[in-house]
Amino acid sequence: MNILYIGSGFVGACSAAISAASGHNVLVYDIDEKKIQMLGSGDRDTVESCLFEDGLGDLLVRNKERIEFTIDYGKVEDFLDICDGIFMCLPTPEIGETGESNLNYYFDAAQKLSEGLKKRNNGSQDKYVVIVNKSTVPIDMVNKTQEIMDEAGVKNYGVVSNPEFLVEGKAVEGSLRPDRVVVGAWKEQDFEIMRRMYQRFYDSPTVKYIEVNPKEAAAGKLLANFTLFNKLAICFDVIGRTCETFEGLNYESLRKVLATDPRIGTWGLYDSLYAGGSCFIKDARSLSHQLQTAGQGAALVDGTYLANKRQLEMFIGRAEKEVSFDWTNKKIALIGTAFKRDTNDIRNSASIDIGHFLKEKQVDEVHIYDPAAMDNFKLVFEEGDQFIYHNHEFDAVKDCDVIIIATDWPQFRGLADVIIPESKEKKPLIMDGRRMLQHRYGDLQEAGFDVIAVGSPFIQGKK
Repeated sequence: MNILYIGSGFVGACSAAISAASGHNVLVYDIDEKKIQMLGSGDRDTVESCLFEDGLGDLLVRNKERIEFTIDYGKVEDFLDICDGIFMCLPTPEIGETGESNLNYYFDAAQKLSEGLKKRNNGSQDKYVVIVNKSTVPIDMVNKTQEIMDEAGVKNYGVVSNPEFLVEGKAVEGSLRPDRVVVGAWKEQDFEIMRRMYQRFYDSPTVKYIEVNPKEAAAGKLLANFTLFNKLAICFDVIGRTCETFEGLNYESLRKVLATDPRIGTWGLYDSLYAGGSCFIKDARSLSHQLQTAGQGAALVDGTYLANKRQLEMFIGRAEKEVSFDWTNKKIALIGTAFKRDTNDIRNSASIDIGHFLKEKQVDEVHIYDPAAMDNFKLVFEEGDQFIYHNHEFDAVKDCDVIIIATDWPQFRGLADVIIPESKEKKPLIMDGRRMLQHRYGDLQEAGFDVIAVGSPFIQGKK
């Protein structure tokens, strides 16, 4: 089949790569020339320096004969003559902190697409095509898409909702081996086309292939993300807070007690300073906005968002509250800038808020390291006298007054091996926002280090 992707972010690029690997002929369009050049370079390392997704480079290189990346809309218009499906993979960012989605990118792309669709097949529009909403969009978005197409005079088309449930950093694996594929359509003809596109999943005994209507598909994505977000908030604001409050509770021990109950499960039971990224926060606020606009209350949804925000504020505030720490003119190590491991994405990263906090507190220097996301972080905090970037976490922590661990990269578990022997005179305050050093808290305490960790009471170093 011939498939067009509009938008080459991590959703569009990864989904397009899987379509090519499934034997389809794929064209990917984006207005970002640099990104298109990198993704279409045919070089694995170049691809993965653009989108830090494990396996994406190899997949694109192996299937380069079946996938093309372009910024030339003329190629898109020519492709529409033979196109079977158009996947809309566009950003729908939040407007401020209102919960309302900024749909300008989507509407602009849909409007431009409608003009091309109207002209396809020399104006006869003989070729039937489905327009697939892949991005996370409001529940009634299918109606908006249809309105745009109908107003432009587009004929012989269908609108489908096919939300992604991908995890950043594992999007290729999640696209190759999804636990479920959700397709929302009103017409059997559209379901049939999608089954052909997703034949490898439709026939798979391990994939749940779910067919619903488009509104149910869009709502399912929002509700799934809220449910996951809510579980994280419970972990931070209830389980973790309990462990921080009462002596004699070990967070990892309690996690075992809870996770062995199959009704609770294991996902989301890792305490953290914040749940960031592009999905959970935005989608929770979008759900709240849509409910309230429709006249419903959204107290639980709003409470989840506030619990996450409160978690970061309380974690950073513990330095002043528990050890009377004065940030002024101090030297800080910020270890990790990505919102989580296995990605270079810094959207809603805790480290951004921490960076602004440190500037407000007039710290002298912030020494930063992240294995993947520093280039993106430099766009927010320019490298200079105050924000200093390093090539290794061991270099970033030298001679600092505070070490803040903000991202759960596995390699950070070895930090204590350097901190303890190299800090004989100066003992930095350890602020572990991911419990990466929990296996060494006792050693750090014995060596005289004060430790503030999510999920633990204040650990005072032995003097």
